[in-house]
Amino acid sequence: MTALLQTGRPRTALRARRPEITLHQLRIFWAVAHSETLTRAAKQLGLAQPSLSQQLSKLETTVGTRLFRRHSNEMTLTEAGTYLLPRAEQILRNMQDLEDGLGQFSGGHRVTVRLAGINSVLRVVLPAALASTQAKFPDIDFDIQESAPADILEMLYGRRVNVGLLAANSVAEASVGFQQIPIIEDPYVLVVPETLSLDDITDPRQLAPPDWAMLNRSIQFIFGTQHAKRVADWYDQMLPEHRVVAQCRSFEVAIGLVRAGSGICLAPTLSTVSGSASLDGVRLYRINADTRRIVALVASQYRGQEPYASLIDALQAAGEALALPGIRPTPPFLDCASRSEF
Repeated sequence: MTALLQTGRPRTALRARRPEITLHQLRIFWAVAHSETLTRAAKQLGLAQPSLSQQLSKLETTVGTRLFRRHSNEMTLTEAGTYLLPRAEQILRNMQDLEDGLGQFSGGHRVTVRLAGINSVLRVVLPAALASTQAKFPDIDFDIQESAPADILEMLYGRRVNVGLLAANSVAEASVGFQQIPIIEDPYVLVVPETLSLDDITDPRQLAPPDWAMLNRSIQFIFGTQHAKRVADWYDQMLPEHRVVAQCRSFEVAIGLVRAGSGICLAPTLSTVSGSASLDGVRLYRINADTRRIVALVASQYRGQEPYASLIDALQAAGEALALPGIRPTPPFLDCASRSEF
C-alpha cells in the first residue's frame, strides 16, 4: 500500500488538480472581447491566430462554460463572459500596476515611457512636453513610435505602449477601456498655395483662369473608407467641378504637394506647423468642419502614476500654450450653415 493510502487520505486525492486560469489567458480574453475579430485580437497581441484560439478554448474549458457566442463574422460575450470581463480588467490593471511599480527597482530608477502617436502631434506638441517631463524625471527615457490611429489602438490593447496620442474621432467607440485626456483642439483648414487668394471671394468664377484651375485640383488624404467619403462629399458640395489630381496617406505629403503648386487640400492645422511656426508658401482658410480633438489615450492606472501623470499634464500644458498659425476667415463661397465631420 502506498504512503498516501497509509495516511488514510481518500483515493480521490490522486485526481489531477483543475487547471488554473493564467494571466496570459486573461489578456487573450480581454483582447478578443474588445476586438471585432480573432484576427484583430491576434494582431494586437502579436500572436498567431491558432495559438490565440487554443488558449481561449483552454480558458473556456477551465471555467467550464462558453465565454463567447461564435457567429459567422463576429464574437459576442455570453453571460459568463460579461461577468468575467470587468474582473479580468481589474486583475490585469493590478498586474500592470505591480509591474510598473517594480520597474523602478530594476537597474536603478530608470523607466522607459512607451508612446505612439500621429505625426503632427509628435512633431508639434510632444517636444515641449517631453522636455518638461525629462526636467522633472531626468532618469527616464522614451520609446516613441509614429503610427496610424488604428495601429496606436492595437499597441495600447497589446500593452506595447503606455500612451497613445491621436484624434479622438478617429477611434470612436473602439477606445473603450481607456481614458481620453484632452490635449488640443485642432481645426481643419483648406490649404492652398500662397499665390491663390480666396479672401472675400463670393463667386470663385471671379478668379483668373489659372487660379480657377488651381482651386479645382484637389489633393485628398485617404484615411479609411468613411473618412474618404466625407472628404469626397465636401469637395462635391463645395467645389463640384473639382478633379482629384493626387491621393495621399499623409497630411504632410498632401501639404507638400500644395506648396509645390499641385493643387489644394483639406488638412488639420497641426499638420501645417513646422517647429513653432507655420509652413511658408501656403494660405490657410477656415472651413465649416468639426474640429479634430487631439487626446492622450491611456489606461486608467497611468493617470495618477508617475512619470506618466506628469507627462500627461505636460502634454496638456503644451497644448494650451501652443499658438496655432493664423487661419484666414472662411471664403464667402465656402461658408454654409451645415458642418462636415472628418
